[in-house]
Amino acid sequence: MELSSLVRALRLEGAWDGAQPLPAVPPAERVLLQIGQLLSEGASGAPRAGLVRDLRALLEAADCRWLFDGLSPGTMGELVAALSGHGAPPKLEQDAADLPSKDAATAERAADVGSVFLQLLVKLEAAKTQESLGVPVVGPILHRVMGPIYIFAVTHVVERPWTSARSQSVAQELLVSLVRAAGCESVPEFLRGKNEDEEGRFAAVMGLLKQELTKDTWKRNPATKLVFSWTLPHVTRPWLSRYLERVLPPALLISDDFQEENKILGVRCLHHIILNVPAAELCQFNRAQVVYHALYNHLYSREAPLIQAVLLCLLDLLLILERAQRQQKQTRPTARCDEVLQLVLTHMEAEHRLALRRVYARALPAFVQRLGILIVRHLKRLERVILGYLEVCDGPEEEARLGILETLQCTIEHAWPRMPCRLPVLLQALLKMMWDVHTDQGPTPQTVKAALLQGATECLILLDRCSEGQVKVLLEGVSSSCEEPRLRECFRRVRESA
Repeated sequence: MELSSLVRALRLEGAWDGAQPLPAVPPAERVLLQIGQLLSEGASGAPRAGLVRDLRALLEAADCRWLFDGLSPGTMGELVAALSGHGAPPKLEQDAADLPSKDAATAERAADVGSVFLQLLVKLEAAKTQESLGVPVVGPILHRVMGPIYIFAVTHVVERPWTSARSQSVAQELLVSLVRAAGCESVPEFLRGKNEDEEGRFAAVMGLLKQELTKDTWKRNPATKLVFSWTLPHVTRPWLSRYLERVLPPALLISDDFQEENKILGVRCLHHIILNVPAAELCQFNRAQVVYHALYNHLYSREAPLIQAVLLCLLDLLLILERAQRQQKQTRPTARCDEVLQLVLTHMEAEHRLALRRVYARALPAFVQRLGILIVRHLKRLERVILGYLEVCDGPEEEARLGILETLQCTIEHAWPRMPCRLPVLLQALLKMMWDVHTDQGPTPQTVKAALLQGATECLILLDRCSEGQVKVLLEGVSSSCEEPRLRECFRRVRESA
């Protein structure tokens, strides 16, 4: 029986009044098995698209008893896999660097397949309510299809070259329906379970992704890395630790790619793992050391977004490494932080690109705070960096200068005994910067100028305290001859500071 004829027969059966005999209807197991085979092997192009639409009509017209009576989970799983393959973005060559342009055909197929999945979930939900009427338990079928349907929905839920407004809308509705069918209230609950003792569907999802997240295959399917990176943040502490062996290798693999986009994606995944897995487990089998070396190598990059992601990740990883070294009673527990800061300062000293200067300057205060008094190991190079960055205006927002002023404040607070000998150089640099800010006729907003003057004033106050009032003495002649109100106010605050 043709699929269209079967749909008509099922509709007649649903509206049968007993007047005429019904046509014979084959079992759903045989019908769905044949459809799955046609989708996987035979049909292509327009015939396959028509087959998908007819399948949706079939599911809509079918009675739950006919659809699920005697239907094996394996048959439904094969059908869902064939449909997912029909709606998936096309495979790429292994060495392909860029994704193809907008793929309207894939988006259209995905929307049709998503509609089929939505109808299937509707029938599964209806079958649950009819279980008392003799409909077999649908739990095994739902358990079999949840993973593939989830991966399909996440593949198309975010705007990508292979999606459209319609396919994204269908994918979003499908994700909501899937979570509801699983008896959950949110995607995180769907993946990790309702409580710590319950195992969610994350293991099943990673089991399906595992075959695509290998060194030889992960770049062929452009959606795999995106599904992994979209899913991972939904699984947090304490659930993520049980999946560490499954998520750490692909995160390292993606971060080790030659494309900057993939590197950033992998580093963000590593950062999430570091934040949500206990330190003791990360340090087992030298996992933390492996992650550290992978991140450290990225510090030689010249791309600001990647450097920013790496520095944020390293700051949290260094805490774990330092704690482990202290527990092992090593003599220099901050050696790794010293190593990173030394390389960062080396790059900062010679850096001329404003985007990178801003990234480095924003991250530098955290390293100074982390080292504390041990920052004295780096004072010579740090002083050169501070002086160099205070001289250069970096645009309307002045992010680099503001970051360097915060760095100088932290340095004075932690290494104040070493500041008096550096007072003449630092005082000259701060006063010159304050004058440059005051005379700046560029597009810098007044709020930014006020923040720069405020930061410089705080530095002067700290320098005065650690030098036993020398700054006040040196500023007496400058403040008396200064006629600019804002600068006079700054000097007044320094003179009146305790």
